[in-house]
Amino acid sequence: MQEKIFALDIGTRSVVGIILEKQKDSFHVADILTKEHQERAMMDGQIHDVIAVSKVITEIKTELESKHGKLERVCVAAAGRALKTERALITADIKDKPLIQRDDILHLELSAVQKAQSIVAENSSDSRAYHYYCVGYSVLYYRLDGQEIGSLIDQNGEEASVEIIATFLPKVVVESLLAALKRAELEMQALTLEPIAAINVLIPPSMRRLNVALVDIGAGTSDIALTDMGTVIAYGMVPIAGDEITEAISSQLLLDFPLAETAKRELTGQDSIVIHDILGFESTISRTEIIQQISPSLNRLADAISNEILQLNNAKPPKAIMLVGGGSLTPELPKLLSEKMGLPINRVAIRGIDAIQKLTFSGHLQKGPELVTPIGIAIAAQNNPIQYLNVSVNDQTVRLFDMKQLTVGDCLLSAGIKINKLYGKPGMAIIISLNGQMITIPGIHGSKPTLLLNGIAASLDDMVHNNDRIIVEKGTDGTQPVLKIRDLIDDIPRKEITINRTKYAVEAVIKKNGSIAFAEDSLHDRDTIECRLPETIQGLLEALNLNYYLNRLKPFTVFINGKEVSLDKHAGRILKNSVEVKLGSSFADSDNIIIESPSSPKLADLAASLNLQLSYSIPVSFNGKRILVTKRISEFTRGDDVLSEDDELEVGEHITLIQHKYEPFIFQDIFRHVDIDLPQPANGHFVLVKNNEETSFHDIISPGDELRIIWPTMAKWQK
Repeated sequence: MQEKIFALDIGTRSVVGIILEKQKDSFHVADILTKEHQERAMMDGQIHDVIAVSKVITEIKTELESKHGKLERVCVAAAGRALKTERALITADIKDKPLIQRDDILHLELSAVQKAQSIVAENSSDSRAYHYYCVGYSVLYYRLDGQEIGSLIDQNGEEASVEIIATFLPKVVVESLLAALKRAELEMQALTLEPIAAINVLIPPSMRRLNVALVDIGAGTSDIALTDMGTVIAYGMVPIAGDEITEAISSQLLLDFPLAETAKRELTGQDSIVIHDILGFESTISRTEIIQQISPSLNRLADAISNEILQLNNAKPPKAIMLVGGGSLTPELPKLLSEKMGLPINRVAIRGIDAIQKLTFSGHLQKGPELVTPIGIAIAAQNNPIQYLNVSVNDQTVRLFDMKQLTVGDCLLSAGIKINKLYGKPGMAIIISLNGQMITIPGIHGSKPTLLLNGIAASLDDMVHNNDRIIVEKGTDGTQPVLKIRDLIDDIPRKEITINRTKYAVEAVIKKNGSIAFAEDSLHDRDTIECRLPETIQGLLEALNLNYYLNRLKPFTVFINGKEVSLDKHAGRILKNSVEVKLGSSFADSDNIIIESPSSPKLADLAASLNLQLSYSIPVSFNGKRILVTKRISEFTRGDDVLSEDDELEVGEHITLIQHKYEPFIFQDIFRHVDIDLPQPANGHFVLVKNNEETSFHDIISPGDELRIIWPTMAKWQK
């Protein structure tokens, strides 16, 4: 028994039913039935009145059943004019991330598809992106850091991007089609797309590497599909077709619309036609005259088709144009299209059912290009059926348009789940200042989403089947990085120094926000870290807690009458590798440093540093002996004690300075320097003699004077 295929081509103006019998390697068209819509039930490929369309379908079904038996299942097509094609570009930051894997690339691609889906929704009256089926997408290119690349797998860089071209079908188109079939008590056996149906029977896969345009000109619209590089690359539609020409003939020749349609078809292949206008007059008009009268409409149709082809084909004409559908018989249309597209006339051709290989017809059927699409629907639905799958996504039932092998990613798209929201967000970065340089430490990356297909871990490209159950959970968000100071500083610098014959190892001093810190201390956002070796000998001594050496090196100071006075010559000394240096000098690894203790100054050293004269003296002779008479001019006291030149000073002590006026010496001053021996007996009277002349206690004496004191008894004895 031969297998019968029932197919329907539901167009804008009419519905075509076809009975196709599948034979061994060929198909036989057993019957074709066409019925026009009684009202405007279809617009631009979309069913607007389900009841009206189902009524026409029921009439065709009933009439065909009377000849061919019970019909319960039917093959149908969604109008190509309802398809939406959109390009989208997605860019992702991959800096500091692991090497890119297949799942990461799929995530990028599906995010781009979802972006295209949103663009399609924004450009239509329905802004909800998940109301569109993705019926296929192709990757145009991958880029890594702005450079086009063949594959992103195992690549590493800063930025990855992918651009895709995706085709979408509004779900309402399919849902309304299903509703109309259900009312006509028909089950959808298979579904295809009208442009794909026509291409499948006219352009074999081996020819699809050529850039060819297929134009299906119906009554109200002209559908366009373009092939290139082995696939269908774009779909389009213009809201102008055969009815535009019929109305022009009706207007110019005063014909009723059905008569104008008949006249349009008679123009193909005839030099003149006979018409009966609405006034009852019969006339014969030449084909040339009619074409001249309707040329504005012919040019408008050709312009609309040409412009749409150029727009879909990146502003360049295809290699050839194939015309199908009843409107393809519009007179002069191939010639006009060839002129407008700059193609030879033999590159624009009307293709009828005779171009379909391995196809036979019942004798009573008329053949024409309008039958290409209905026959293509039946054959394509048989050879390449498109079915539905029901899949549960997070307990929500999703019905998918099975035009290709469906994946978990396709299900998530159809469920309206935002692919780019599934991955956990990266944690907030922290910024650290290290030795004055700002360092940004990225946050910890969020985790991948959890995907379960029928309870088993899955990936985005895993295939799904009818009634599969998918559970998806968003990946956890990343956190701020958890770091310690040692994670930021690879190697803490150190030096070895010898100080006063003892070896010391000094490490860089770590400070966090100005306070001493350690390698195990935690880091937080906006922390300021300093990690530096001491740069000077003073810093070295402080880092080693050798502060007592610093005390040695302080200037020797005393307070005179409350004012601080420094004796720099008596401070300690620093010898670096036997060369005297200052506290602010630098040092290097293995340097030998000697710190000498300060010396204790005497009062004479203090006076010398202040340019003070402590005393003045003159030499004289007294009672025949040479003596030095001294008088203080600067007098230092420590408490109640008067200090002498040889008295040692103590650091920080307070002393008092009294300065006397410079006065000449008098005889009386000599008694502070000599001891007087009283003669025995002595009566207490004496005589003062200077240079053999009697003098007094207050007489001025000069250097070299000879001084005597004579007691009377002594004088008597001398006499």
